[in-house]
Amino acid sequence: MSGPDVRPPREELLIHIPSLRAFAVSLSGQLDRADDLVQETLVKAWRNLGSYTEGTNMRAWLFTILRNVYISEIRRRRREVQDTDGVFAESVACAPQQNGHMDLADFHTALADLPEEQREALILIGAAEFSYEEAAEIAGCAVGTVKSRVNRARTALARRLNLDVSEIGLEPALRAALGSPARSGTA
Repeated sequence: MSGPDVRPPREELLIHIPSLRAFAVSLSGQLDRADDLVQETLVKAWRNLGSYTEGTNMRAWLFTILRNVYISEIRRRRREVQDTDGVFAESVACAPQQNGHMDLADFHTALADLPEEQREALILIGAAEFSYEEAAEIAGCAVGTVKSRVNRARTALARRLNLDVSEIGLEPALRAALGSPARSGTA
């Protein structure tokens, strides 16, 4: 090891769990499902730790695994039929008790209504604070595509929430709403 920031891969794996959980919640919209996604991600990462190249971006590697686990789960679920009329989903919903909860619920709804590619790009850039290049690598697309998706997502969220996109910075709100810790050195 050559410095205080260099950790063994097995130890570094654990450091990224909160960020993975926040990303999983943003993708799935459900805490229990997000926990399952993170658990599956960690199991796959642990099994394949030998294929991880030390010195590369472990966080990006883990986010890529999580994204792939999520996509695989979506593909499996497409073949399943569950609660087609929405009766069960309506029965477990409860109304927010304060305005802040309503605003947060509106935000989550607006975020969930975004196309998957836009939501993913916005989460990677805004909440997880990946660079555009890192997000493009995780999403498997060009940097310009990620920039375009983020821009369209911001515009759609602002319109849905009746906000002026030029007057707001969604990244802090996004991190706060998803429970992502801000990186040190950012406001």
